[in-house]
Amino acid sequence: MRMQFLGRATLFALAAVVGFGSWATGSARAGEEFKLLNVSYDPTRELYKEFNEVFAKYYREKTGNTVTITQSHAGSTAQANAVIQGNEADVLTLALAYDIDEVVNKTKANGKQLLPENWQSRLPKNSAPYTSTIVFLVRVGNPKNIKDWNDLTRSDVKTITPDPKTSGGARWNYLAAWAYALANNGNDDAKAREFVKQIYANVPVLDSGARGATNTFVQKGQGDVLLAWENEAYLSINDVAKGKVEIVVPSLSIRAEPTVTWVDKNVERHGTTEVAKEYLNYLYSKEGQRIAGKNYYRPSDPEVGKEFTDTLPELKLVTIDDDFGGWAKAYARHFADGAEFDQIITELHKK
Repeated sequence: MRMQFLGRATLFALAAVVGFGSWATGSARAGEEFKLLNVSYDPTRELYKEFNEVFAKYYREKTGNTVTITQSHAGSTAQANAVIQGNEADVLTLALAYDIDEVVNKTKANGKQLLPENWQSRLPKNSAPYTSTIVFLVRVGNPKNIKDWNDLTRSDVKTITPDPKTSGGARWNYLAAWAYALANNGNDDAKAREFVKQIYANVPVLDSGARGATNTFVQKGQGDVLLAWENEAYLSINDVAKGKVEIVVPSLSIRAEPTVTWVDKNVERHGTTEVAKEYLNYLYSKEGQRIAGKNYYRPSDPEVGKEFTDTLPELKLVTIDDDFGGWAKAYARHFADGAEFDQIITELHKK
């Protein structure tokens, strides 16, 4: 999927065309107009389309001010790199905390640190207002009889999953498979590595992001199974591929924790600090949580979560902290240049 890159110059041009008004500076006063750029990852398009409309109405009624939110979507890691390279996001709503940590660390290294290292402690639930997990999407009727991760190692099963080098969702996919292998092989890392390698031997294409992988599976008809965000899977069976695909829930998966933050230096420069904070805090409101649930994300509010147990039941999930030692450790071992994933792909290409 081609990465969408919206700089401030683009937004100024857009504002001129559609009459959004001038950038606000200084403190908020009734009647002002604000703009936010939300740089997000692939599968949140529908979620934020609905949320942005509701938030804009709420903010206008509360403050008398107008806010317009522009969205940018691509693979989570690609989006983080875009911000590092100068995309002036007001808020980041990415697939995993590591990608936001990379924005911190790499902008700090070049002397232009955009947000503080403690960003994840500034909002509730470690800045994860909703969670998700990884499930399988298969053709209707499940013709290959795919039931669990071990079926993905069969030579007759072609798996569609994005590239972990550019997609946060793909990293959750990879780690979920690794965790399953450990749980079923006596925690033998060598066997887990071989298990994951067998899965990737059956991957015909690595798209750059989760939505691109969904399009490859659903629209282009490639593959027998898609490793998908839970919300992407439900979107497919209820909308874009209704009657053509179905969900298979594996015996074990991973608790995916998309995280959010405002980008301090950018919002200070744009005069949007107050509205950016309000925007992200509203994700934790009852209304924001229900919008997340309606879009098949798991609300962090347990009371709201109970409203969606029919579609989002409890599952057996591993976590990045408990089972992989946190994102820094998991990234260094599996996804850094030359680490496990690169080695696996290199070995497969040599065959």
